[in-house]
Amino acid sequence: MKKYNIAIVGATGMVGRTFLKVLEERNFPIDNLYLLASSRSCGTEINFRNKKYIVEELTSESFTKEIDIALFSAGGSISKEMAPIAVSHGITVIDNSSAWRMDPNIPLVVPEVNPEAAATNKLIANPNCSTIQVVVPLKVLDDLYGIKRVIYSTYQAVSGSGVAGIKDLKDGIDGKAPSNYPYPIAFNCLPHIDEFTESGYTKEELKMIDETRKILNKPDLPITSTCVRVPVENGHSVSVNLEFEKEFGLAELKEVLQNKEGIILQDDVQNNIYPMPINASGSDEVFVGRIRRDHSIKNGVNLWIVADNIRKGAATNTVQIAELLIEQ
Repeated sequence: MKKYNIAIVGATGMVGRTFLKVLEERNFPIDNLYLLASSRSCGTEINFRNKKYIVEELTSESFTKEIDIALFSAGGSISKEMAPIAVSHGITVIDNSSAWRMDPNIPLVVPEVNPEAAATNKLIANPNCSTIQVVVPLKVLDDLYGIKRVIYSTYQAVSGSGVAGIKDLKDGIDGKAPSNYPYPIAFNCLPHIDEFTESGYTKEELKMIDETRKILNKPDLPITSTCVRVPVENGHSVSVNLEFEKEFGLAELKEVLQNKEGIILQDDVQNNIYPMPINASGSDEVFVGRIRRDHSIKNGVNLWIVADNIRKGAATNTVQIAELLIEQ
């Protein structure tokens, strides 16, 4: 089997370390591995496959090495600066920031949904964590029934804010003031993720709207979103209300979701079986349940969708894109 030279940009961050964990679990064929981060993380030792690696400082010279694929998770400004440099050296970049997602020339990829898009560019964007988990089941249902309208309400874990979010939750439980969020997150919910825009929507809400349209290739699809941070350490939950163009049967809808790779159906309310972040955490699948008709509209349905936002919502999806590239 051919092996590849891989670089991890942002290797010491939460997603960067999860990149390494997922690469090891999935036995990705790596020849040489380069770990890159900011100057303050330079010299950090990281173990990977029983070998010790030293984190190097990220500079424009980092990409003069023979690198096949670079996995980026170092923030939008770093991606804007460094990704084009890497691409200019013939490196394929899979970027986990929001920097390139809505660029019309950059593919936005979820392997279960639009794998064909991964082969079209040397720079590929990984979608927002909440978007990834919802479009996996939505694509299946759109193909069958035609989605007419979408309403998202999210319940997003603090790990979506990185180590600072987790610290605020744990500090708040101990009665300490928050240092990351504007208000305490412990025993509270914040209807405020990312910055507010002039429209009254946050950037996170607009990401879900715009990215869903792009991934499903439905630029005019009516979508609205409310994104809420909740006191859960890891695992995002999303309540999704869909209106279809066509009539549907609940039994058929559930069977199709159950048979889709990457989805785990948990929908047995008589036995209290439904998706929860405490069970999804650590998994690469998308969990779907609480499926029921919306009787307030014709052809409406409600879904409850849960996934690990650091794994499927970030690191695993990125690695799955890399796997698509080497298959192609």
